[in-house]
Amino acid sequence: MRVRTIVLLHPGEMGAAIGACLASRGLRVVCASAGRSPATRMRARAAGMEDLGTVDRALAVADVVVSVCPPHGALALAREVARRRFRGIYVDANAVSPETARNVGRTVEKPGASFVDGGIIGPPPVEGGRTRMYLSGGPAKEIAALFAGSKLEAVPLDARAGAASALKACYAGWTKGATALLAAIRVLARHEGVDAALLAEWKLSQPDLEKRSEVITVQARKAWRWIGEMEEIAASFEAAGLPGGFHLAAAELYRRLKAFKGAANPPSLAEVTAAIGRTAQRRKALEGDGRSRSSARQEEREPSRTRFKFGSGALKRDAAKRLRSLKRD
Repeated sequence: MRVRTIVLLHPGEMGAAIGACLASRGLRVVCASAGRSPATRMRARAAGMEDLGTVDRALAVADVVVSVCPPHGALALAREVARRRFRGIYVDANAVSPETARNVGRTVEKPGASFVDGGIIGPPPVEGGRTRMYLSGGPAKEIAALFAGSKLEAVPLDARAGAASALKACYAGWTKGATALLAAIRVLARHEGVDAALLAEWKLSQPDLEKRSEVITVQARKAWRWIGEMEEIAASFEAAGLPGGFHLAAAELYRRLKAFKGAANPPSLAEVTAAIGRTAQRRKALEGDGRSRSSARQEEREPSRTRFKFGSGALKRDAAKRLRSLKRD
């Protein structure tokens, strides 16, 4: 199949940089700005993409679709494309579980498209040598060839669809999971008044941990994107017969940082730990022995406000519920 036009849905910071890599190879890269923010339109224009307005118009000329969106929207976007009977190559480059990736594949393959699973490791590829996109299933080698010589290294895996997403889940399970864990440790240390003592011990025995524990300040503005990613990683663990509770807890920690989305500057460590701690204290107060019967009844009437449940049994139940939901989708 000769590729002439690639549709990128939808160019956020990562997607726009990927689109720029394709445009630098002389390919026609288009997007659909209808319903998107002005910032999305500006990023697309700066990346050399052609805005065709609607998804219908973009898909009408597309040989390849590349999906780069928050994890919770990956399957919905695939369904949107499948409803329009797209029959080219669909590349899902989102941070989802292997099973979600395969669900996306089944969705787009029904009307006749070919499916390639993708997993991106690294920052938006504005500099060469820092970012890789692993590809598996379908015409992975053909898609990898589109990026040859660009700032994004595309690596085809000799494996079925889902492998690239599994690799991404394993990688981010450590990097983003560890960031959440270290942030929680700093909050606990401050709560108990041992933060200075902990930092002193780290300098003696784990000299890199103080700096790593402060990475959360740089990442706080994107924490909202990582909620769904942590839930997908939890589902990946559960599907393999492993406990997924740790990454459900990481999702909850990132959820507590949603207020920093769109902030002009990174928050300080004190602001981050305060945001996590305030939420914890509010929840502790709600769950305390002094909670009134009327408030308990009110919460029963409002199931959408269900609180995160701590404890291994609750974590396992939540993970199982999440996995069942992913499978239904």
